[in-house]
Amino acid sequence: QLQASGGGLVQAGGSLRLSCAASGRTSSSYAVGWFRQAPGKEREFVATISWSGYITNIADSVKGRFTISRDNAKNTVYLQMNSLKPEDTAVYYCAAGPTSVTAIDYDYWGRGTQVTVSS
Repeated sequence: QLQASGGGLVQAGGSLRLSCAASGRTSSSYAVGWFRQAPGKEREFVATISWSGYITNIADSVKGRFTISRDNAKNTVYLQMNSLKPEDTAVYYCAAGPTSVTAIDYDYWGRGTQVTVSS
């Protein structure tokens, strides 16, 4: 099971840190990816991190502003989002699976957390 949290309303230029807490089967040996979906748009890859944490991949649209990290002792993956823009507004989902940029490759999904960036 995956639980995403940390979303909210923030002004443009602000920061948020999302957390994805894993339990059960999803807490072991999986990469974790973050995806987002804005109203009327397809789900979009944001970032992924391997189980070891050594491999990360960040989407070009957020590179330099977002970072992904994990604390396996806490079974938690973090998405630090800085310099937020209104176009970052979306529901953010975390997922467990292989290290991939493709949503369909992931086996387990958590409920999303809403991020709203006001201009």
